[in-house]
Amino acid sequence: MQYDVHGFASAPRRVARWGGGERNDGHAEPLTKRLTLNFLVTARISPVAFPPSGSIFNPTGDRMTRTLALVFSALIPVAAWAADGSLPADEGLIQPAGDSDLSEFLWINRPIVVFADTPADPRFQQQIDMLQSGEAMLLERDVVVLTDTDPAARSALRTKLRPRGFQLVFVDKDGVVKLRKPFPWSVRELSRSIDKTPMREREIRERRQSN
Repeated sequence: MQYDVHGFASAPRRVARWGGGERNDGHAEPLTKRLTLNFLVTARISPVAFPPSGSIFNPTGDRMTRTLALVFSALIPVAAWAADGSLPADEGLIQPAGDSDLSEFLWINRPIVVFADTPADPRFQQQIDMLQSGEAMLLERDVVVLTDTDPAARSALRTKLRPRGFQLVFVDKDGVVKLRKPFPWSVRELSRSIDKTPMREREIRERRQSN
């Protein structure tokens, strides 16, 4: 009786000889089968998980490059607004005045111009937040919001309307100034002022008749 390295008894095994007889081999049975089974059990409970197909990273880097490009393209407009504070993320309703002139909106839109001496003016920031929160009501009334926070630029709108510090100016479709406010106004109040104008009342009547 002999013992293998694991402490298990191993019986002699008989091995055929070339001469037809048999001999006893005192070595234990190989442990290859047992070690293989242990390895497979360990692999089954391994905490490392891999996806069923594909690879975690694309070796060429193409997939990662496209992902980063999409992320940065989404962040660039937000970063630009944060830098100057005068251009909100939604340019459909609110846009910088630039070289705009009131004649561009004649009989088409109702410009609401928001002036300030700096985009850091809390009144300007509050007004922009109010306008964005009521975007649907303003678009229904054909409103376009123009912002001007740089007195040194002397834009055409600033030269024509001559604001002092913060000011909100409402201009109707006929190009006539209907309202000036030196403090922020809610969209609800602005909508009521717009609805009281003769032009807006006519629009409402025509819309009802067409329905």
